[in-house]
Amino acid sequence: MNIIVCVKQVPDTTQIRLNPETRTLVREGVENILNPYDAEALETALILKDRYGAKVTVVTMGPPQAKDILKDAIALGADEAFLLTDRAVAGSDTLATSVALAALVKHLGGCDLILCGREAADGCTAQVGPEMAEHLGIPQVTSALKVDFADGRFIVERETENWAETLAVPAPALVTMTRAEKELRFASIRGKMKARKTEIPVKTAADLGLDASKVGLKASPTRVMKVFTPEAHKIDTQIIKEDDVDVAVDKLVTKLIAAGVVNR
Repeated sequence: MNIIVCVKQVPDTTQIRLNPETRTLVREGVENILNPYDAEALETALILKDRYGAKVTVVTMGPPQAKDILKDAIALGADEAFLLTDRAVAGSDTLATSVALAALVKHLGGCDLILCGREAADGCTAQVGPEMAEHLGIPQVTSALKVDFADGRFIVERETENWAETLAVPAPALVTMTRAEKELRFASIRGKMKARKTEIPVKTAADLGLDASKVGLKASPTRVMKVFTPEAHKIDTQIIKEDDVDVAVDKLVTKLIAAGVVNR
């Protein structure tokens, strides 16, 4: 079993600030961490490795310092890792990013399973994983809680707004993981030593045979038009205390009508 895990280095969301002029995140002085949903994907891959002897490859697209999270993944038990970094892919939106990552998966020879986090903490679009599956022409399952393997298929438990369901998916497939109860394991001393010695291979757009017109800022159809911090407004609240529910409802409706919230 060959598993590829797509991860992203994101700024710590507890420290995020916005630049209102450039409409971008202020990254200076902000710690970069492994995207929390991607941590769930990585732990899922490592569980499958423990259970079935899978090979786990971790990939990311980003600046050179993104090697840090790849080395962390090696320390935790991943077998190898690759970094796609190139000015040609800088500024890619979700569509251009998915094109680049799909090309990287093909370059690596494909796999049985691609695991991604449901969304990135700095974008929250939940688009890259599903778009990758479309580019690769493989089935996808989103918002998964658990992934197992039986009878040549991946058994995926996922959640929706109203219910949970279990799906059997043939390989190759792509699954995006939502945050469940699993915590990312700790690295062993041996794992840390291996990560320290590991050189992370770097791939460029040219290495992947990517058309420069299909990636990067110019190939990205979406633009951030406005970024702002919502103003906080104090809301006056009232508590209606009545033993009789009907009386309480009548009083509430009367107040809503007086406030112009509802019409008679």
